[in-house]
Amino acid sequence: MRVLNIGSDPSLFVAESASRARMRAYAAAIGELHVLSSAGKDAKEEQDGNLFLHPVHSWKIFRVRALALRAHALILEHGIEVVSAQDPFEHGLAALRAASGTNAKLHIQVHTDFLSPWFVRSGNWRSPRVRMPLLNRYRRKIADRVLPVASGIRTVSERVKASLVARYGTRIPEPSVIPITVSAEVSDRALLPAHPFTFALIAVGRLEPEKRIEDILAALKLVVAHYPMVGLFIVGEGRERKRLERMTRSLGLEKHVIFLGERSDARALMGSAQAFIQASAYEGYGRTLIEAALARVPIITTDVGIVGEVFKGYEDVLAVPVADPTALSLGIVGVIEDTSVRLELPMRAEAAARAHLAAQGDLSTRIAADLARPGR
Repeated sequence: MRVLNIGSDPSLFVAESASRARMRAYAAAIGELHVLSSAGKDAKEEQDGNLFLHPVHSWKIFRVRALALRAHALILEHGIEVVSAQDPFEHGLAALRAASGTNAKLHIQVHTDFLSPWFVRSGNWRSPRVRMPLLNRYRRKIADRVLPVASGIRTVSERVKASLVARYGTRIPEPSVIPITVSAEVSDRALLPAHPFTFALIAVGRLEPEKRIEDILAALKLVVAHYPMVGLFIVGEGRERKRLERMTRSLGLEKHVIFLGERSDARALMGSAQAFIQASAYEGYGRTLIEAALARVPIITTDVGIVGEVFKGYEDVLAVPVADPTALSLGIVGVIEDTSVRLELPMRAEAAARAHLAAQGDLSTRIAADLARPGR
């Protein structure tokens, strides 16, 4: 089978990257895999076995057009049978235009819960306001156009599948559910930088609006008034960092929050914290929840992604509503004060995570089989 994948991952053009290794595995299962991706100017056409990499260099405003034109040419040149887009938005639109007038089937991947109300919502009376991208409203409209004409759709969780079926019904093919690849191997613990905290929380992820780190800071403000030994490590980079640093200062939390930036040892650092905390507005899957469970730390999280599917709230993790700092603060206090929570939740979460990973099977083979489905 000859497949063209359209996405945006410049790290594919780094031979030693995890993304390249993952695509090699997919290519081996598929037969011949072409990947078209936005990339830096230094990236060049490359062949790695039966994996073919095709970079596109263009301004963001012209990217859909550039991807569509190049993808259409690749379909004709290589006899592509399936065109798969990594999202139903800009890449999905490019794939739709590229496949038009050819025999290639259109396949769409849905990795994010874009039908969550929080995909476009900024906050509520209980939480800080977060500036969600206006583009998200337009992206929903693109998805409404792209998904009903797809031959196949792949999602990463039952939550996302249910949302698609609820909105589109029989206008779309039944989505398949194939989780994200997460290694079950546990890294040796890495020590957190020297700190004065006796109870350290850790948050790991991109510093982007949908992660709602603001809610964690607001929750921490409530907690340290009664538990001054509590602190927070934030691992990750993103557009929101400077604003989050300003919020930290405005709340008087400079002595309680440490920004670590991007860290290659993020998984190893989790094991040195007393609890993992996540306040995402929405998640398609939630890879860091699996990683935190494998690190055997108590998890405090919003009810997003695979919560309810892999992890049960208040049995495996402490799950709270989105945009509710007070509920997050109560979760933190619960972990601090309740010994059974600190001991039992990590064991249950780890068992749930390992059972989930063991049931996945070979993801490369499953993805190849999904792409080969007849569709409609």
